[in-house]
Amino acid sequence: MSRTHSTPTTLLHTAESLRTRVRGGRRAVVMTMGALHDGHASLIRAARRDAGPDGEVVVTVFVNPLQFGAGEDLDRYPRTLEADVKIAEQAGADAVFAPSVDEVYPGGEPQVRVGAGPMGTVLEGATRPGHFDGMLTVVAKLLHLTAPDVALFGQKDAQQLALIRRMVRDLNFPVEIVGVPTVREDDGLALSSRNRYLSPDERRTALALSRALFAGRDRHAAQEALRARAASAPATRARADALSAMGESRAAADAHAVAQSAAPSTPGGPAAVVAAARHVLDEAARLRPPLELDYVALVDPADFTDVRPGHTGEAILAVAAKVGSTRLIDNIPLTFGVAV
Repeated sequence: MSRTHSTPTTLLHTAESLRTRVRGGRRAVVMTMGALHDGHASLIRAARRDAGPDGEVVVTVFVNPLQFGAGEDLDRYPRTLEADVKIAEQAGADAVFAPSVDEVYPGGEPQVRVGAGPMGTVLEGATRPGHFDGMLTVVAKLLHLTAPDVALFGQKDAQQLALIRRMVRDLNFPVEIVGVPTVREDDGLALSSRNRYLSPDERRTALALSRALFAGRDRHAAQEALRARAASAPATRARADALSAMGESRAAADAHAVAQSAAPSTPGGPAAVVAAARHVLDEAARLRPPLELDYVALVDPADFTDVRPGHTGEAILAVAAKVGSTRLIDNIPLTFGVAV
């Protein structure tokens, strides 16, 4: 099945209509709750590339009630299906699957659900109890209903992505999970359907989330540069010793300082990265309107536990906060122990 710009995107509402749809090649699925924006379009375009000209891209649009806790914004979550179909079509989708709640949960709220386990109780899971159980349950159902070869998810929801990967691996789902980098607006704010709730003043405050992440990233880059210099530290120390033997005490002291600053054991590491981000967030707490921080953390993407001093390998610097009545999340990936 080839996708051309002249072929309209098909809107489907039932599992049966999707099941009987003639498919050819590789099927790539992008799951959304609607209110599509450029971030979703980026996911759909990535799916189009993955599926190829003979494959098929299916976008799901479903506002999942199981993911919303008491007092959260289920009722006011935007429903813009007509606009969503247009965006999906422009980005290269072959079909939009927009089932009703009764279609996804025909017997009402399911008694059997997917449990997120320990990773679902920290960070977002601690702030929103039960959220990840509801998310994994609907993702599992939609994977069964759409039967994709590959499903693509945004890295902005890093904990969600990690849990989906864990579920697919632990429960042997026959699907490949691909993460797509976060799309940001020109001012750095990560694209989100909830950005539309921000007033101009609230948006200015909300920019502290990305500024905090970038401050942590810059601190991390500086530390990794020092780590790279550690390889030359032995020669620097030898030079310092030679200078000392010649009585050049000031030059020797400078050489020792360079050697120490380049050593991997220099105080800093993950704690300094978090401190750099927190400084920006603390300043934003004094703005009007203020930023109300939920958390800022540097975690291991395998289990979302805090990374320890001396950590090497992948990590995620994550932040969540409220501005006014709008709660926003953001993150960036970092790698420790690799020279830059």
